Parts: sequence; structure tokens; C-alpha cells
Amino acid sequence: MTYLIKVTEQYRCDTAEEAKQLIEDAKKNGQYTVIKSSDEIKNCKSKGEVVDEWHRVLLTKEFNEEKMPESYVMPKYTEEEE
Repeated sequence: MTYLIKVTEQYRCDTAEEAKQLIEDAKKNGQYTVIKSSDEIKNCKSKGEVVDEWHRVLLTKEFNEEKMPESYVMPKYTEEEE
């Protein structure tokens, strides 16, 4: 049997508030444990001027302990319609 142990996901958020909410929501999710999170401000420059700025959020989620996996998890990625 193959068990998913952990994943690291990278997100782009427009504001600090969105980034903070994303991290808080992930920590409340009962399907996994957030073992590491970070929020970093990134920007794109053109001719020395900042033309775009965003927040890069990294979340490391643990689904099972490697030594004693308890559950079978299959990731599912879908596109959301806006």
C-alpha cells in the first residue's frame, strides 16, 4: 500500500490579509496538520520600479506519520470556476 505522507503547496495571494486567512484556514482543516507555513512578499520590477507585488504562501501539510501511517489519502486537484 502507498501512503501520502506530506506535501508542500505554494500559493499566490494579492494581499497580506488573504495570505493570513489562507494560513489560518489551512490550520483549522481536520484532514491534515500544517507543520510549516510562510508568507513572503514578492515583486516584479521593470526599469527599477515595482510594477507588481504579491504574497507567496508556502504550506507544508502532513497527512500521515511516516513510521505509522493511519489513513489512505489521494490528492485531488480541480479548477474552480469564477
